[in-house]
Amino acid sequence: MMWDEMTVEFFVSHYNYWMTVILMMIGLYVVVSRGNLVKKIVGLNLFQTSVFMLYISMAKILGGTAPILTDNPNEVYSNPLPHVLILTAIVVGVATTALGLALIIRIRESFDTIEEDEIFDIEQQMAKTSHPHAETPNKC
Repeated sequence: MMWDEMTVEFFVSHYNYWMTVILMMIGLYVVVSRGNLVKKIVGLNLFQTSVFMLYISMAKILGGTAPILTDNPNEVYSNPLPHVLILTAIVVGVATTALGLALIIRIRESFDTIEEDEIFDIEQQMAKTSHPHAETPNKC
């Protein structure tokens, strides 16, 4: 299959969107496919980073400068608001990651594992031992 110049130019000129989609899909895959809770946190951070990258790359204007008034009426300014919002989102992301890791530590202390399947099995065994007649249907 031969690609013409316009197609190649389109893909190259929109590389930020392609990198965002690739990182987003890798992060989503890690969250969905892995049973290890720490790996799930890493996948969520990858997903989050892809969103940051998307917003920051869309906010950049080629040839734009900081929004400081000058005597030049033809000056092109870059909007600083998306960058400021992403800084806030990074702080929230770090706090959320710290909370997730702290919860994983507590889960490890309680269940002696951080694998989802093993935790589910332990919970099922605990439910069976606390309610031994819960699985038998009532005959009325």
